[in-house]
This record gives sequence, C-alpha cells and structure tokens, in this order.
Amino acid sequence: MYYNKRMKNVYVHIPFCKSKCKYCSFVSFPKLELKETYLQALKTEISSRYNGEKLNTLYFGGGTPSVLTNNELNRLISFFNIDENTEVTAELNPETITKSYLEQLNVNRLSFGCQTFDDKILKLIGRRHSAKDVENAVKFAQKAGFNNISLDFIYGLPSQTLKGFKQDLEHAVSLGVQHISLYGLKIDEDCYFYKNLPENLPDEDMQADMYLAAIETLKDFEHYEISNFAQKGFHSRHNLNYWDNNSYYGFGVAAHGYEKGIRYFNTSDLNEYINNPITHKNKHKLSEQEQLEEEIFLGFRKMSGINIEEINKKFNIDFRKKYAATVDKYISYKYLSETNTGFKLTTDGILISNIILSEFLE
Repeated sequence: MYYNKRMKNVYVHIPFCKSKCKYCSFVSFPKLELKETYLQALKTEISSRYNGEKLNTLYFGGGTPSVLTNNELNRLISFFNIDENTEVTAELNPETITKSYLEQLNVNRLSFGCQTFDDKILKLIGRRHSAKDVENAVKFAQKAGFNNISLDFIYGLPSQTLKGFKQDLEHAVSLGVQHISLYGLKIDEDCYFYKNLPENLPDEDMQADMYLAAIETLKDFEHYEISNFAQKGFHSRHNLNYWDNNSYYGFGVAAHGYEKGIRYFNTSDLNEYINNPITHKNKHKLSEQEQLEEEIFLGFRKMSGINIEEINKKFNIDFRKKYAATVDKYISYKYLSETNTGFKLTTDGILISNIILSEFLE
C-alpha cells in the first residue's frame, strides 16, 4: 500500500478564544485560565511523538493563537527543528495585535481573520474586531518587516451584498497583502447561527456570484486552489502539503494528523486532552482505495488539478481507463478540462465540485 513516509509538516491547535463567533463550529473555548496547563499538555504530546525532523512548514491555528503571549508562542516554536527555510504561520486576531507583539514573534507568515471590512456585519456575526483593527494589524506587520501576510474572508454573510464583497477584496488588495483566502458561509450544527438563523442570508446563487466575482476581482493574484489566491511565490506551503495528500503531524486538542497511511483525530474534549495528551481518540488506517480517493479529491482542489501519471505510479492503476465514464462526461459538460499532466476543474466545475468529486468515490 502506498503512503508518504516524509514527516516534515506540523499543525498545532490553540483552542482558546475570548468569545465564540456566531458562525464558528471549530473547537475553541473561552477558558483562558487553562492556557498554561494546556501548553504543558502540548509539550508532553509533542515530545512523545515528534522525532526531530527538520520541518518544511509549522502552522499554529485555532481558536486564536494570538491569545498566547509572544514568549508562549515562541516557546512552542522552540520545540521544533526549523530553520530560515521553514514556513512558520500563525493565525492572529486583528483585535489584539500591536507592532511590538509582532516584532518579537518568531514566525514568518501571518494569517489575519478579517472576514469582512463591514463593521455592521462584523458585529452581527460576533467578531470582536473592527475594519480599522485589520488595517492597523496589516500596517503593524509590514512595519515589523513581515512580507508574507494573508487575510481570510467569508462570503454569503448576513446582509452582505455582491458589491460589498467585491469592495472588501479590493480594499484587501490595496493594503498590499500577499495572500487571500475565501470561504463560503456554512452554518453547521455546532454554531450559534444553527439555532438562531440570521436574516438576509444570501442564497446559494448569490454565493456563487460572489465567488465568481472574487476570481475576477483578484485576477492579478494566482488562483492556485479553490479557496486561495496569492501573489507569485506566496502560496501557502503548509496547505499545499494537505492538498498534495502528504503526511503531517497534528498536535493539540481536536487536531488531525496523517502518518504512515493512518489518519488520526485527537479528542475534542479539552479536559480529556489535558489529562491524557498522548492517546489518539480515533485512528483509521486508510485502504488503498481510500488513499486513491483522497489523492483525487484533494488534488482537484488545486487549480493545476491532478497528475494522472503520478497517480498511476502510486496506485498501480490506469486512471484514464478506470474513470473514463466520469471524466468524459464532465469534459463534455465543460466542468473538467485536460492539462499537460492530467485534469482540472473549470471555473464552472468548481461551483459543483462536490457533485463531480462524489462520482470518483466508490
């Protein structure tokens, strides 16, 4: 069975937030009093499983990693073998950022959760920051010497208009950031909005129009993955590792990892993790068919698409023959197109990608 043996990438989950955004279903807790205890548990888990490999990428997500002091975050970073070539990313909340905080942070890539520059919508969705906070955070980062800055946006927010969303993206570009990530609003069962549905939600057609408008608005960026746009040379190497279906460590409560063909999931219970940080709650060894399907599913997220020569070699198949009916159908509908190395989704295909990709699953 094929699996990627290289372990050069790490995700670390920081599960604390001062308050929960109304659309958020991620695992996070407003329990900052447990921060130091959690960091000790993290150290235990990392020292028990990380083998000291030189890392290609190190990513701190949340939650809100910026609830940690720069000394606390730097202490976590020191547990890993990195050098000047390692991409070290931290997700930060614009509300709390100062220039001095950034100047003492040992990371080289920043990801700010902006979501929108409309202060009324920010308040409506439970964000603690303002548009001005985002502008200041980017300015502080640039003055502190950062040249790899990403902003996250959500489209389909309550009361959001197509014009307003385009203005958000235009403003982001004007700030001189290198990377922009976009996510359509999804109201999952674990978020506040699930039982308290907001008014004036854009429908699916409007979300599709917003996504297409983003592609046009960000035409000077490289659209390298379904949800991600970057200036040349500023693709997220950490996320590309996911989409290339490579291995990675996951540390922290609710963290996922992929090692030696096994996907594992840490407990989502904070106290359970603190009490026992070295036992994975769930493990699943992927069959060869499951690995193949993940290779296809994740590969089609990249705008370059899938490389069928690599897939054939990894899984000892003839991709074109095995999936001939599906490929031919969606090429005829112009939802897939052929590349020099395989196939990719067209812009129209992206809009119905879940339907297309489901037909590659057995």
